[in-house]
Amino acid sequence: MGRDRGIEVENLVREFRKGPRAVDGIDLRVQPGEVYGFLGPNGAGKSTTVLMLTTLLPPTSGTARVAGYDIVSEGPQVRASIGAALQEAALDPFLTGREHLNLQAALHGLSRKERKRRGDELLERVGLEDAADRRVRGYSGGMKRRLDLALALVHAPRILFLDEPTTGLDPQSRSALWSEVSRLAREDGVTVFLTTQYLEEADVLADRVGIIDRGKIVAEDTPEALKEEIGRPSVEATPAEGVGRDAVVRVLGQFGEEIPAQPGAVAVRLSGGAAGLADVVRALDREGVRVANLRLDEPSLDDVFLEKTGRSLEGAGEHEEGEDMETAQA
Repeated sequence: MGRDRGIEVENLVREFRKGPRAVDGIDLRVQPGEVYGFLGPNGAGKSTTVLMLTTLLPPTSGTARVAGYDIVSEGPQVRASIGAALQEAALDPFLTGREHLNLQAALHGLSRKERKRRGDELLERVGLEDAADRRVRGYSGGMKRRLDLALALVHAPRILFLDEPTTGLDPQSRSALWSEVSRLAREDGVTVFLTTQYLEEADVLADRVGIIDRGKIVAEDTPEALKEEIGRPSVEATPAEGVGRDAVVRVLGQFGEEIPAQPGAVAVRLSGGAAGLADVVRALDREGVRVANLRLDEPSLDDVFLEKTGRSLEGAGEHEEGEDMETAQA
């Protein structure tokens, strides 16, 4: 029971017949209790990595330990230590939410009394108490995702794998799932491995982010550090009517190097970071320089992704990863 609750990966490779390496020698470590965001376009190797770490797909080479267990030689111990909510929820449309949880708990060997207690607890946790006795075929997409999360938590796993958990969800359902994932890590100490195409999701949830592209990890750090790495915040000001552009340049130039801006506007990279915006406002007021618009722009994970991969995240990749795998195995 003293096993590590983290993930260690060394030179992990997965190569399919008649195809390139889906995962090409990656190294990563996820600390116990950490939320690790795994980003990448379709076909980059995200889902293949998750399938290997959850023992559903053997690696071609390399090693990985999940919760302290080797994914190849100690598969049963890995599976007993993890929960997984993958891209496609395996739900029976004719069973109710409560019946799903009862069945899952029985498969994990919980007693009848414990099955009821755990089922009620999880239904409340994911906000499905009122729909517990409805058949799943009547659930919305968001409800199905939340039930799938509850099923992954039945046996109180130490590590939780979430593969694109909020794809297709409305903003309210997505926010509810984010709150539960954050609570699991913060209050229960669950290690979360999250693959996602939503940069906002990774920014909100992840303690650290890894970006995978064409089977290789091209960047890894905290969201804040990755954003700082590609540039400081900038401020852009548009002169008010009757105010010369040179006057705005003179004031903003005190706070950083001028950079390209929208037509008619002036922008500088703030040498002192975002906190310098208040000083900019005071300086404009002191000099009597009026502006029609003042905007602070901070680097985002979108900028990081574009810098590291040369492309935007949404819609990138020529094929869906599942299609690549299916073709390669045919």
